[in-house]
Amino acid sequence: MKLLSAAGLVALLTVAAAAQEAPPDAPVPSQCLAIAQTVPNVVYANFTQVQAEEETVTITYAGHSTYLIETPGGVRIATDFSGAYGADPLPDVITMNKAHSTHFTLNPDPRIGHVLPGWGEDGPARHAVVVEDVYIRNVPTDIMRWGASEEGANSIFIFEVAGLCIGHLGHLHHALAPEHYGAIGRLDVVMVPIDGGMTLSLGDVSEITTRLQSSIVLPMHRFSTPISTFAAMIGENFEVEYRDSRSFDVSLRTLPRRPTVLILEGV
Repeated sequence: MKLLSAAGLVALLTVAAAAQEAPPDAPVPSQCLAIAQTVPNVVYANFTQVQAEEETVTITYAGHSTYLIETPGGVRIATDFSGAYGADPLPDVITMNKAHSTHFTLNPDPRIGHVLPGWGEDGPARHAVVVEDVYIRNVPTDIMRWGASEEGANSIFIFEVAGLCIGHLGHLHHALAPEHYGAIGRLDVVMVPIDGGMTLSLGDVSEITTRLQSSIVLPMHRFSTPISTFAAMIGENFEVEYRDSRSFDVSLRTLPRRPTVLILEGV
């Protein structure tokens, strides 16, 4: 089995660092994708295995579909940001989806350095942004609005930091096709909507979560759906762990050995 050298990994991260606001047709400098795609028979390797296995990311459930991701370098990211959750202290980066007003704002605070809508003006959004120690990219999906499909109006955002690949499914309305899984790559942590109808059925969410084989599954966008119902559908291969805190720290080294649905306080 071939392993990419440390020098190769550093070179890959150097390319990523140079890719500030990469154009849509630029090669994706993704540590979750690029290594496995370019080197035959290689296992997924990453930067922290070489230099920083102990670096931790803090993830906090703020409310609805907003999770806060705080990187080792101090970058604060708020997902599906409307301003109702996660605005104090102000994030450095926000991602948004436009299913309804609890997932976006048209008037973000101008002090927010990076505002990343999950939809584009003339087609799907394309983001490839490096902010300090995190690389942020998106995989467009469609959205249903009043019975009609709006192509590319939702985005699955992926945050690559400290060797971890963290994904937020947004307001996903349909099952994922093989090309979506190929574009997403590996996800160590995935945030999934479990409302059971406004986005995906619990069966579809269970299938996606199982196929992504993430180490940590973080439910969100829950209304009346019992956590026990989701836990039962996701299958016996997943542990279910309840926390009495809204936050937890995670690193590549501390990922659970068995896939775990992590229920934070407030979910």
